[in-house]
Amino acid sequence: MSLLRFIRTGSPKSATTSLKNLRMNKRRIYWITGLVITTLIIFLTLRFNRYYQKLPPLEEDVVIKVSEPKLLYGLPADSFHIEESTVARNQNLSDILIDRGVSAQAVDQIAKNSVSVFDVRKMKAGNQYTVFYSKDENRSPLFLAYNNNGVDYYLYSLTDSFKVLAGKHEVISKRQTMSGVINSSLWNAMKENNMSPLLAVELSDIYAWTIDFFGIQKGDKFTVIYDEDFVNGESIGLGKIYSASFTQAGSIFYAIRFTQEDGDSFFDEKGNSLRKAFLKAPLKFSRISSRFSNNRMHPVLRIVRPHHGVDYAAASGTPVVSIGDGVVLQKSYQPAGGGNFLKIRHNSVYTTSYMHLSKFAVGIKTGARVKQGEVIGYVGSTGLSSGPHLDFRVYLGGSAVDPLKIKSEPAEPVRPANLVKFNTLRDSVLQILKVKVM
Repeated sequence: MSLLRFIRTGSPKSATTSLKNLRMNKRRIYWITGLVITTLIIFLTLRFNRYYQKLPPLEEDVVIKVSEPKLLYGLPADSFHIEESTVARNQNLSDILIDRGVSAQAVDQIAKNSVSVFDVRKMKAGNQYTVFYSKDENRSPLFLAYNNNGVDYYLYSLTDSFKVLAGKHEVISKRQTMSGVINSSLWNAMKENNMSPLLAVELSDIYAWTIDFFGIQKGDKFTVIYDEDFVNGESIGLGKIYSASFTQAGSIFYAIRFTQEDGDSFFDEKGNSLRKAFLKAPLKFSRISSRFSNNRMHPVLRIVRPHHGVDYAAASGTPVVSIGDGVVLQKSYQPAGGGNFLKIRHNSVYTTSYMHLSKFAVGIKTGARVKQGEVIGYVGSTGLSSGPHLDFRVYLGGSAVDPLKIKSEPAEPVRPANLVKFNTLRDSVLQILKVKVM
């Protein structure tokens, strides 16, 4: 029954019943619809919660890292086939490139373009070079990088413009504190402790006025604080030396680098300069084969007579330096005695002589001025000599004195105005050196 039927029939009872039924049906529809919607919401909420729980928690700031390409001589290494090699003896740029398919005309143009950047004729045997090839099946050579030394390199484009670029590797300096005990020599002690033997040369220069390196004994020890330079993780040599301690015959000698108005120099713990008026010896890393004596058996003449000098045995050609500033008094050859001979006047009191030289250094002549540490000649065996060595003599007021016993005044100490700053540096350095001394 419907409301329309009531209108047609005119029955009030039928119309009332139909209206009630309609209202009830609407309620049922609303209730069922609400139930369905509620159920759907609950279902979707549960599904969403399960999915959400499986996801990793999000951080407030999400940073996506993109790895940068590895650069080699400024080029992305992953984009090329790479070949590394070293320059062979008597090999030049033309040999290297032509063997890899670069035309002679291209090599000629590359060499011309390189003139203002690097002279390709100065490529050295043993130096490293790297060839960059294309990654396609042709494997064409595209670039060549020549490593001139640990820092400088030259990059050659092997196509198109044949450009030549100069570059420098990034140098990273690392502070090192190393110690060692001497069993045979300073040089060997460096090698035994995995240190650069060049440290031996540096220490001998720093302590040249203080320590007799020809009198080093087993058990002497040292500690040194210095920078070591690295390129791509590989050591390329020594940087600056900051301080050192050297124990010889029970005495400790400190060397502390300190900068004053006139530059860097080394001082002991009291602020006295390590630089004296004279060097301890006129040559490096040798042994004393004969000392100052009034009655030595001459090794050639086989007679006993005075030897008023010190003989330093060394390889022929070893550089000989002047132990102090001075003027060359005599340059001559003594066939019956000293062979190639030099005498240098340092001041009104001291004179030194150098004998048996194989040859003189360029520019050395009578009247020439020389500086402390300047090379004046080379070890030899000229004159009456049983083998290569240097006969070195010192004269005080015209009389021969033992070169190993002369004393010279130190150079200027730390200036009073700089003492507070020096003492602060000294205290921090000595803490490290005393801890490290073995």
